[in-house]
Amino acid sequence: MGISDILSKVTGDKPIVLELDMARGVLAARPSNPLQALQLINSATLSGLRDHLRVAADDERVVGLIVHAVPTSVTLAHAEEVAGLVEEFGTKKKTMAWAESFGELTSGLGAYHLATAAQEIWLQPTGAVCIEGIELSVTLLKGLLNKVGVEPQFGQRYEYKTAANTYAADHVTEPQREMTTRLGQSIVESLVGDIARRRSLSADAVWEAVNDSPIEPERAKDLGLIDHIGYRDEAYTSVLTAWGVEPESLLFAQRYSNKAELAKKFRPKQPKIALVQLRGAIVTGRGARSVTGGQQAGADVVDEQLRAALRDDDVKAVVFSVDSPGGSAVASDFIRRSVLRLKEAGKPVVAHMESVAASGGYYVSMGANEIVAQATTLTGSIGVLAGKMVTAGLYDKLGLIRETVDIGAAAGTFSSAHEFSEADWERLNRFLDRVYLDFTTFAAADRGMAYDDLERLARGRVWTGADAKEGGLVDHIGGSASPSSAPPRWPGSTSTRSA
Repeated sequence: MGISDILSKVTGDKPIVLELDMARGVLAARPSNPLQALQLINSATLSGLRDHLRVAADDERVVGLIVHAVPTSVTLAHAEEVAGLVEEFGTKKKTMAWAESFGELTSGLGAYHLATAAQEIWLQPTGAVCIEGIELSVTLLKGLLNKVGVEPQFGQRYEYKTAANTYAADHVTEPQREMTTRLGQSIVESLVGDIARRRSLSADAVWEAVNDSPIEPERAKDLGLIDHIGYRDEAYTSVLTAWGVEPESLLFAQRYSNKAELAKKFRPKQPKIALVQLRGAIVTGRGARSVTGGQQAGADVVDEQLRAALRDDDVKAVVFSVDSPGGSAVASDFIRRSVLRLKEAGKPVVAHMESVAASGGYYVSMGANEIVAQATTLTGSIGVLAGKMVTAGLYDKLGLIRETVDIGAAAGTFSSAHEFSEADWERLNRFLDRVYLDFTTFAAADRGMAYDDLERLARGRVWTGADAKEGGLVDHIGGSASPSSAPPRWPGSTSTRSA
């Protein structure tokens, strides 16, 4: 019995309709703890969907894809990538999306945006199209902190580097209001543009629907926002009959496989594209779970993975997947250096920005040959901040006595026991100026821009991927340049796939 016979027995030849249930979630990264792993045991992975849907699109057994497009905890950027995969799959196969409701007293814009990637949309008779846009909120904690005797003191470069405003500002500044407004506007503009294109509607018509939400099913159908009204069983019966397949043909997309996938195991050794992932706050050393439960990306670990790609002669290029709000400047520069070494060695690097690649997340990405982001990715934030929480007042309120003894003129600069002195502020500002100059100078060089042009886009301002592309901070809007679901071959989260 030959390999083809074995493969035929394993996979069979009956028609298949794939299902993607967004209610189960889509796992963009490995579970961070055993409980999360159990909760997501039946969830699709983003890397798996990339591979499976692309392979399935060329599989003669696969007839189509049904998507349960409901609001989930999946970020807008990741949902945007899933939508792109569904739309790409639909160029070769049949697709349908359905939902009980696109939001219920909550915004369903992201879920509806995903649904429009399918060729037809079904909505339950009691549901609605709730695409009322998004609301961004700014909360300032300084008043509360002052009440308990804590005085936040931070320096920043420059006016748009507003992360510390949460603690240190006593009012919403105009730059923060301007930036936040533009972020929200850009996100909704991007989603509205996609919806209009996919549904063959004008952008004005979609904006009218956004502003008039929620929209009941009959009116949504009249407006061209959906195609059919019916319950799940009616939607499935209709499309499966139209597609000429039986209900038994349904298979979750994450469980799909075919003989081409199995045949890869019999291929001779091939060149590889390495996938290196960076997730969480960037820190020096190896990183760990932070005390607040957040994920950390240790620069030593990421550097080891990039150096492993550098040493491996079979690796011809690297996809650097980044999902990070930033962190240590020196750790970020350490990682950037490893990216530049790969480029110098003739191994192109493509940075793939996921939900967030801002501040340090942008720092580690900017040296890549190409940068790919989603339209709703948050990026940029080329700037720096640093400071401390002064707790002297809290100690006084609690009746505690604290006395510090400083040995050295700069000792205690960042001590919470006292406010910054004039000399302390001078030291802090000197540090901030130096880091900001390094960051902006390197960014201008990496992006091939004049310094003044780059600096106008810097100043700590956060951009959406769509606006960042317009300004030249990223190169492309889209999904992962080289997906991979292969098991790790190097320490940590590095994996490879055939080129």
